[in-house]
Amino acid sequence: MNKQQIVSALNKVREEKPLVVNITNFVVMNNTANALLAVGASPIMSHSKQEMAEMMSFAGALVINIGTLDSVWRPGMFFAVEQANENNKPVILDPVGCGATKLRTSTARQLAELADNLIIRGNASEIIAMAGEKSQNKGVDALDASKAALSAARALVDGYACSVVVSGETDYIVTKESTMP
Repeated sequence: MNKQQIVSALNKVREEKPLVVNITNFVVMNNTANALLAVGASPIMSHSKQEMAEMMSFAGALVINIGTLDSVWRPGMFFAVEQANENNKPVILDPVGCGATKLRTSTARQLAELADNLIIRGNASEIIAMAGEKSQNKGVDALDASKAALSAARALVDGYACSVVVSGETDYIVTKESTMP
């Protein structure tokens, strides 16, 4: 993906104003909503399995942030990905704290395996841990540099047929075709 493609995609978001369904943690709900509004999308926070099938039938995308991972939200995350798949919608996975616990790491990997049209967005330590490599994290804090996660990001791209965004001092977008800071 080159810079012109990114600009084109952003313009498309602003034209279409898609509804973006978010299953995200309490800490970032407001920030997530404001960021989506700033780029022209329409955010909605939905954690209910009861409405997810209907919601994903007309939504533009699904964002899952595993920061609030518990026995109630976890099954809803899997159901939401299934509904996104049924409706051919992209899934953006933020594997918050991946590598900090076995539950977070396995959940992130299971969600990625399930998603048909996946983008993974994480910090360097989360990306490294998700790829099965030894990462240096402190809970949700990355102790690895974003550049150090590039080989792990490429492994995820190959393993899940996805795109990966590594956040850090320098952000990277890794796709099958290219790596772009």
